[in-house]
Amino acid sequence: MFIIKTVERLIFRAKPGARCFSTIDNSKENPIVTVKQGKLKGAVKKCLDGSPYYSFKGIRYGQPPIGELRFKAPLPVKPWSGIRDAIEHGPVCPQFDMSILDVVEGSEDCLSLNVYTKSLQPSSKLPVMVYIHGGAFLSGSGNSDTYGPEFFFQHDVILVTINYRLEVLGFLSLDTPEVPGNAGMKDQVLALRWIKENISTFGGDPDNITLFGESAGASCATLHMLSPMSQGLFDKVITQSGSCLSYWSMFHEPVARAFRGAKALGKEAKDLNELLNYLREVPAVELARLSLKTRTADEKFRGLPIYFTPTIEKKFEGQEQFLTEDPLDLLLAGKVSKVPMITGYNSAEGLMMLNDHLKKMKTLNEQPSYFVPRDIATKVSKETLDELGQRIKNFYFGNKDMTTEDCQAIVDLHTDINFTYQIHRFMHFYQKFAPVYLYKFEYCTELNFLKSVFGVDSVKGSCHADDLFYLFHSEISRNVYDKNEKLRKIIYQMTKFWADFAKTGNPTPTKEVVEWLPYSPANKEYLILDEEIKLSNNLDKERVDFWNKMYADVGMPAITKSNL
Repeated sequence: MFIIKTVERLIFRAKPGARCFSTIDNSKENPIVTVKQGKLKGAVKKCLDGSPYYSFKGIRYGQPPIGELRFKAPLPVKPWSGIRDAIEHGPVCPQFDMSILDVVEGSEDCLSLNVYTKSLQPSSKLPVMVYIHGGAFLSGSGNSDTYGPEFFFQHDVILVTINYRLEVLGFLSLDTPEVPGNAGMKDQVLALRWIKENISTFGGDPDNITLFGESAGASCATLHMLSPMSQGLFDKVITQSGSCLSYWSMFHEPVARAFRGAKALGKEAKDLNELLNYLREVPAVELARLSLKTRTADEKFRGLPIYFTPTIEKKFEGQEQFLTEDPLDLLLAGKVSKVPMITGYNSAEGLMMLNDHLKKMKTLNEQPSYFVPRDIATKVSKETLDELGQRIKNFYFGNKDMTTEDCQAIVDLHTDINFTYQIHRFMHFYQKFAPVYLYKFEYCTELNFLKSVFGVDSVKGSCHADDLFYLFHSEISRNVYDKNEKLRKIIYQMTKFWADFAKTGNPTPTKEVVEWLPYSPANKEYLILDEEIKLSNNLDKERVDFWNKMYADVGMPAITKSNL
């Protein structure tokens, strides 16, 4: 996710000649594999213990989505002759990189993926873990400077990371056959189809694929559970700090936003044809950062600035639709892939929003209706909206205005609104179909760099994206990993939970450290991931109950005994 890159640039800038475990071992030949489309040449690199692994980066899975193909569903990559290099990452997608607060030109020809494996024997049948990066649907990539595979290689799995189109290029929707929306999600589907078809060449088991992601990537993973396009392409799911039920996961008024986007670029389009022709010709880099430029007055204070996102598509003849119904309706109807799932969140996700909240505190004190999430705010009257806002303010802050002394309550508020309640809600409706293992990530160690970056060390809890440092090998985690045996053990255990789940569908098949029981409506089990790993019950009950009542009061499906 973008935040990891932010910290890397601020704290541990890589220096020429610095030790790096991903150095190519020139004593071995570059491995060559044959996939359905042609031959690929990769590289040999080193695991943490010095043993070799095979790296294949920048593998194209789709044709360049350029020209008339811009905004359309991706087409499979064409077969090639000869041997293609798969030694370096492919281009990142054009984006506003939130780690440097600047636009990165990248390339529209960005549909590539990376495969890391310790075996190239099809008979190995290693479990496959496919990671979807977060970044608010507008930033990030699957590159190994952030998502290195070395920690997972302690457990004999294959790691695959992917790039997909972002922001306007990936999620523009005009509700027309030419631009129905969800191009970025269809990129992911095409990548999953490529993996299903080819992963055995890399020693992977095509019948044991775990899809996992964090934040926007977690939202994507839950949408794949609901999409008919994704059925049969994965066997297990892990979602970290995200759900497709969150208001920020689904596009709101996409056509109106597209017209606002063109206007922000200087074009007053009169109709959809003129709009599309203009947007097809605009240099890709100019389409980055349109999210902020298309905000409404309400959106400047309500919710996260995440707008170009997956959408509910209209049906057009001759096209595959990724999503044609509301995710909640699909989930309630049981139209979902019924696979084992791990889901959970960090204890203080809202630390990321604290400083922004403090800047807006005067307005939020005067108009607490801005606390009401968009999925409710767009369905109730102004009078009800004001009442609900006051109810939220009273619950988190008592009968008083917020001050700078209320940082913990502010963090809890944003944690719940933006992440945790909808994770609970998805899990409660899903757990009747397949086992769900719920967790709360509470580790606070030297690997939790984000609190320092945001200047909020005094507030308790683990920030949004802090968990990623415990799973992926990056410049930050490498520096800490080398020096701290205690953290090496924590990283080993975290990745073992995830890898054991990928192998068996059970994160603790041997019960060595703990027996992580699946969630049940009767006992509401969840695992605390902290210095003491232990099973507990009724995760954040009071806060979940508060939001349950609010959703029920406005007539929206909430967690009740009758629907468990």
